[in-house]
Amino acid sequence: MSDAPSHLELYAELLKQEVRIKYEPEEGTPPLRAEAFTDVVLERLIEHNEVGDCERFEAYEDPPRRGKYDAAKANAWSLSGDGATLDLFVAHYADDDAPPSIARSEVEKYFKQLRGFLRRALDGWHTQLDPSHNVFTAMQRIHEAKGALTTVRLFFLTDGVVKAGEIEQEQIEGLELRYVLWDLEKLSRLQVGDREVIELDFEHAYGGPVPALEMADAHGEYRTYLAFLRAPVLAKIYGQHGQRLLERNVRAFLQAKGKINKGLQQTLREEPHRFLAYNNGLCCTAASVVVETNKDGHAVLRSVRDFQIVNGGQTTASIYHAMKREGTEVAEVVVQVKLTVLSNPERVADIVPLISKYANSQNKVNAADFSANGRFHLELEKLSRTVWSPATSGLERGAHWYYERARGSYADDKMRQGTQAKMREWEKQNPAAQKFTKTDLAKYEQIWAGLPNIVCRGAEKNFIALAQRHEDEDEPLVDLNYFKQVVAKMILFKSALHLVPKDSGSLRAQTIAYALAWLIEKSDRKIELNRIWEKQTLSDPLAAAISAAGAAALAYIKCLPGNPTEAAKKQENWEKFRNTPIQLDAGWQSALGTHAFVAARSDTEALAQEWERLRPKFVNDKRTVMGMAVRLGKDYPPNTGGLIVGHLAALEWEKLKMKQGFGPKKLRQIIELFATAATRPPPAS
Repeated sequence: MSDAPSHLELYAELLKQEVRIKYEPEEGTPPLRAEAFTDVVLERLIEHNEVGDCERFEAYEDPPRRGKYDAAKANAWSLSGDGATLDLFVAHYADDDAPPSIARSEVEKYFKQLRGFLRRALDGWHTQLDPSHNVFTAMQRIHEAKGALTTVRLFFLTDGVVKAGEIEQEQIEGLELRYVLWDLEKLSRLQVGDREVIELDFEHAYGGPVPALEMADAHGEYRTYLAFLRAPVLAKIYGQHGQRLLERNVRAFLQAKGKINKGLQQTLREEPHRFLAYNNGLCCTAASVVVETNKDGHAVLRSVRDFQIVNGGQTTASIYHAMKREGTEVAEVVVQVKLTVLSNPERVADIVPLISKYANSQNKVNAADFSANGRFHLELEKLSRTVWSPATSGLERGAHWYYERARGSYADDKMRQGTQAKMREWEKQNPAAQKFTKTDLAKYEQIWAGLPNIVCRGAEKNFIALAQRHEDEDEPLVDLNYFKQVVAKMILFKSALHLVPKDSGSLRAQTIAYALAWLIEKSDRKIELNRIWEKQTLSDPLAAAISAAGAAALAYIKCLPGNPTEAAKKQENWEKFRNTPIQLDAGWQSALGTHAFVAARSDTEALAQEWERLRPKFVNDKRTVMGMAVRLGKDYPPNTGGLIVGHLAALEWEKLKMKQGFGPKKLRQIIELFATAATRPPPAS
């Protein structure tokens, strides 16, 4: 009989581990764990396009007030760019050994508290708060959007299991309130391969089958259908499924600020009968379709499975918001739809992004939009499964630093081990504390690049900024050196979690970003990342320097005018702190190397960096290259045996590569030989 836990039990334990790792709080500080839980769940929902980019604040609670004000509680919020759609979140984190059952009355209580928060925000409650209050900005923005707001989604997030049936969904006049529950069972389904697909039954749910023209690809790779959808049908589909329709779209709805979207709105209002002529329509995909031929011999679409809008999200959302917000009559509006059905579902991840990219001509699309599935992330993922970290003592083994490029792959890989014993062994080799995601990676890289103000904008916005930087500057070359340095940056960040002041509270993330970025700038990026990788920890002087910088960063951020969380996002505030003197013990410079750690963008650049890192160790080495190679049991490049090691080491890269007969192959062999020698004890004098 298998001793494997159930899927839900495993997920509950993984979620608990991730929450505890998120902030690694001191005992007796459950509010930090609750905030970490909110962050973890929001990251999952954003990753799966269930919600847009969100902002969490320190939990806001307010008791009932006279009249219409029920008790209020909220943990996070998100407002669309046009102010038409608002998401509010409240979290309940039990952190029990076994997932607790959540009664219906408890669920209704939390939704009621969210409504209380919404009423306060709409009525201008922010005017009663200090501008530095953590929730001031959220309430102010919601109040300012009051005239445009049409739809509010209330989210209840919990690590319990809700067994209740129908939840009472009280409404607020003038708004469409939707109630959304994410409990442990529903969250557990957000794993790799468990994406809930969208099925559209045109025949029974949307007014009847849709006429279409069918064209098969000559190679049998796909079939394409050209169809026309009435705008009310499209709006109904969007109203039911929202952003989940756009999972494979290259970007979210751009809102009604750009010229294109303003034009859409104007056409819908003034010339709805011309919308089909003016608009490019939608480009969509599906995993399968049910088609029949009508009496005229034409195809009609009865239903589609796994329907996705890969281009035309702005058209769809514009129609929906025009109906809901402006009350625009769209009965005359027709939208052209090109629907592609791939014959091989396994090619979806490869081909759909290309369909999206090349079909999109209405707004500029950057390669950054596709970067999560690009070569950079795939290579990093591959290295993270094969490179072992150094053992930190003779009694320990190394382990992997697991890069979770695709959300949920860690849980899936662990679950595939089968038995409890095999899962425990796998986790020893891949500790949960050494797992990092693409948004974690973006945080480390942006801090190292001196962009903590962008890090403070939130995980997804910061990741997009990193992807755009890769687009503008070329992606780093992902090799063994780069992987080790990324892990060293991660160790820096995780160590800072313990080293910044314990009273940083809701400003902890901003404090860490500013403190580390200041120290990195102060060092000219010479913090010895290779040494951190080798030791898998920080030296005491470097830890002391982070503590000092953290205290200064927290004091600075607290004194920023207005809301400190918002102020930390501004470049001018980071620039001012970057130039602030902080007293450090001189001993911290022992943590610095001789050169800056800047990611290479090509093989040649990587070789140059490695040579400049290695050569200072050999400038006094009087051996010949042959002597070095013999001692190491290695071959040496042809015609180099008689050269003196120290003489080569004295040459900077530009001079070394100009040496006669030193082509790319020989340069690489020399550097590999020196790298091997650098790990061995020096020869006896």
